Amino acid sequence: MSDPRFHPPAGGLVPHMGITLADEGEGWLEAKMVIEQHHLRSGANALHAASMIALADSVCGFAAGQVLPEGAKGYTTIELKSNFLGTASEGTLIGRADADHLGRTTQVWSSIVTHQETGRKLALFRCTQMILY
Repeated sequence: MSDPRFHPPAGGLVPHMGITLADEGEGWLEAKMVIEQHHLRSGANALHAASMIALADSVCGFAAGQVLPEGAKGYTTIELKSNFLGTASEGTLIGRADADHLGRTTQVWSSIVTHQETGRKLALFRCTQMILY
């Protein structure tokens, strides 16, 4: 999905990881990431935990950026937590962010990372975004 509001900067983690916007609606947003070799743990045929965190934190950040309060200039993650339920070595991951709290100074977002091909939940994620003025 090509969204004119979503333009990650050249370089950086998001394009390196292959994270792209997939879909969005009121209070939620989805991004996807095709699993590649650099997403896997060294010496193992399984996702590195940081790969799933990168997807989940990025989709929550994209979502936070879409609903900033009036006068806000940006946001930054100030807290995050992940629970890993499974892994994969190929296919596509979908990260869905849902708003839990949209305040003027903080936002709280939850994300579920799912393996697109099997529908299995691989990670549960929650983060707090500080709103920057």
